[in-house]
Amino acid sequence: MDGRERGRGHMMTISRRQLFRLSGAGAAASLCLPSIGAAESSSRSPSPNNLLHPVQALDTSGARAVAPFELDGKIYLAIPQLAQEIDGQRAHMNGGDCDVSLIVYRHQPGGFVEYQRLPVSGGEDAEFFRIGNRAFLATASIRSGRGPYSFNVDSTIFEWRGGRFERFQTIPTFAAKQWRHFKIGERTFLALAQGISLDNVTATNPSSSMIFEWDGSAFRHFQSIPSAWGYNWRHFSISGGHFLAYADHMLPSTIFRWTGAVFEPFQTLEGKGGRAFLFFEDESEAYLAFAKILGDTLVYRWNGTAFVEHQILSGPGGREFAHLEHKGERYVIQVNFITGTPASPNTALQSVIYRVEAGRLNTVGTFPTSGGTDAAVFSIANQSFVAVAESLTKDVRFRTPSRIYRFGSE
Repeated sequence: MDGRERGRGHMMTISRRQLFRLSGAGAAASLCLPSIGAAESSSRSPSPNNLLHPVQALDTSGARAVAPFELDGKIYLAIPQLAQEIDGQRAHMNGGDCDVSLIVYRHQPGGFVEYQRLPVSGGEDAEFFRIGNRAFLATASIRSGRGPYSFNVDSTIFEWRGGRFERFQTIPTFAAKQWRHFKIGERTFLALAQGISLDNVTATNPSSSMIFEWDGSAFRHFQSIPSAWGYNWRHFSISGGHFLAYADHMLPSTIFRWTGAVFEPFQTLEGKGGRAFLFFEDESEAYLAFAKILGDTLVYRWNGTAFVEHQILSGPGGREFAHLEHKGERYVIQVNFITGTPASPNTALQSVIYRVEAGRLNTVGTFPTSGGTDAAVFSIANQSFVAVAESLTKDVRFRTPSRIYRFGSE
């Protein structure tokens, strides 16, 4: 919306979240992306780097995330949409008609084409994951309606059945922002970041961010997390210990540690406006990048007992991360959303490509985004592609393309 921006992310195993790597001649042959058309190439000037090369623009409205995945030998993209324009309504990033659909695109020889629409009002996130031989897509809905809006909305987990996604389970949520699937041993968890804190909004659904666990037939509530305006999660492990980083807009963001029975608070991070985390390692050292929309986006380094501030990456506007490896080098993509205020946002920002070098993220390029919300990496044979979700035009309208880039200097 952000209804939440008011006070105001993929290696297959895909990268914002996970990167599914495909190999083999069949995959390569069926997944060639087309060269970008003349109209698209003229509408956006080349980015000031030699690593991202536009190949396709997808027709989206208020896109809030992008989740690539592979099913039955085909590559798909799931893109939840926040809203579409209401004729005659004044432009505002917290306006619009939120009773829209999530779009599932499937790759064809000519590029990605729409395959299925799912009823996901006020779509904020899509998280693809597998349990055994079953495939699921968890979706998060922040709100519904055309104004006034309801933030008490069921969020739906879909299951892939017979070549389509069908409703599997609905979860009563309150301003839901993101799901995160992860495993600890044989246990499967699904974490939900949610909540909003506005004077005129009352929660009737459970309002705390929560962790659910798979019981063999459905996801059941496992633990609630102290929260006010939840945004994001990142699961990672260090020396066999499991951690779960949680980003909150209003409260200090917190890193939780798994005790074997519950997730307990381990460390809080200063500052409001938490949006996303990325964990990475370099030369036996562990690092945690933390994006904030209201303050500096930082990198923390693990000193053996806690995370300590290590590097300042950028100022306000940070929204999401993706990461990938290319020709022996590791890269991090930082997607920037807006600066300014929700009433007067600057949506035309430069998002950043970093290379991991000796424990630091060094800028190697930037690229333009228009209300950028997410990035995900998927590979086809030996070629990497980056899908970027974009949500707001320069004049704060929802209909703006999400884009696919080929990654590489060649």
